[in-house]
Amino acid sequence: MSLFRTKNLDQMILDSQNNTSGLKRTLGPLDLTLLGIGAIVGTGIFVLTGTGALLAGPGLSLSFILAAVACGFAALCYAEFSSTVPVSGSIYTYSYATMGELVAWMIGWDLLLEYGLASSAVSVGWSGYFQSLLSGFGIHIPALLSAAPGSLPGVETWFNLPAFIILLVVTALLSIGVRESARANNIMVFIKLAVVVLFIVVGANHVQPANWKPFLPFGYQGVFNAAAIVFFAFIGFDAVTSAAEEVKRPARDLPIGIIASLTVCTILYVVVASIMTGIVPYEKFLGVDHPVSLALQYAGENWVAGFVDLGAIIGMTTVILVMTYGQTRILFAMSRDGLLPKKLSEVHPRFATPFFTTWLVGVVFALIAAVVPLGVLAELINIGTLMAFSLISAAVLIFRRTRPDIKRPFRCPGVPFVPLAAIFFCVFLMLHLQAVTWMAFGCWLLIGLAVYFGYARKHSLLHPK
Repeated sequence: MSLFRTKNLDQMILDSQNNTSGLKRTLGPLDLTLLGIGAIVGTGIFVLTGTGALLAGPGLSLSFILAAVACGFAALCYAEFSSTVPVSGSIYTYSYATMGELVAWMIGWDLLLEYGLASSAVSVGWSGYFQSLLSGFGIHIPALLSAAPGSLPGVETWFNLPAFIILLVVTALLSIGVRESARANNIMVFIKLAVVVLFIVVGANHVQPANWKPFLPFGYQGVFNAAAIVFFAFIGFDAVTSAAEEVKRPARDLPIGIIASLTVCTILYVVVASIMTGIVPYEKFLGVDHPVSLALQYAGENWVAGFVDLGAIIGMTTVILVMTYGQTRILFAMSRDGLLPKKLSEVHPRFATPFFTTWLVGVVFALIAAVVPLGVLAELINIGTLMAFSLISAAVLIFRRTRPDIKRPFRCPGVPFVPLAAIFFCVFLMLHLQAVTWMAFGCWLLIGLAVYFGYARKHSLLHPK
């Protein structure tokens, strides 16, 4: 039964109220909303829309809606937990209080995969747009340093230098303070939202309805397959909950940040996907890593395409920032509970950030971004996130039964139907991922079990002394 020992929930809430972590409470609802948008609007909309269009055709907008529905149900579950237990660690912390230590460890291990590989994957996408922008000025990075090994067919590549550098730059920013990072994020989010709106305004004038026919060239199976891929575009709103101990009024502000950021991004994605496939026949997105700017170039709006390239670079920078931030807070929470070495939960006396952890995460995943192709990363991130969303939904059902007395500033509506719907949609999308993705995910979980039984279990603060 020690595998399912749970943390004292009342003590967790009391510690949060007394701010025993040493982290500064500086974030408000606008910061959290922009943090969520900063994490969501990035590689998904600027890169994976092309991949999704090849799978679903003009029906890509339906794929985004399906993915958003799955995220929406899960978001309501996240909102209940984050307002009730405003503690760093996201679903790892919530699972620890409801389903026990082993489940919490495994989902924490899962989140390390999600956030870390997301940072790496977005850095690779950032590198592609950055090199495209440089080429417009006649500047070209040597081929050997332009991409991970095997990324470019017929071209010898060793190391993705731009991807490596951008992750280190973001790491440096995060290490000096969350307030400074939030300010930088807010500015970049406003810029990239302006660029997306510019695309919508300009692109709407070039839509050819004939390009939407047939609307579902691959049937609903194509829509489902695309939804399993473009689900990556919504990853990020859950990172808002990782900031729980740095929010001024978490009970009110966290649900606002989660739901508002997801709503804004869903509307933008559906509109952009509809306009993009209305301008360019979906077949022309084959092998394209800049589909949004391609649509504008196809329409003859080259000057706007240049702004979109710049917006993509800025947009992906915010995603890297928020995902890296989220992962450092997961490690911080797991270390504080004794499941990982204490060094990972040390707070810098001057910057009030987990300085060592931030740099450890930054360097490791910068190296992964430099040597692993984007295609290998994306599906692994999706399966990890879908698993996390399924577990948070199950945790709400368990939490309602085990602690009906606790104060819930935000209550997930429609329980048990909303959590059950979240689980159904997430598992449905997981079943549309490739078999090799399931195998790789299974290997990662097995490694996690080995680490738990080899180190974490006996070092846990809940382990009998």
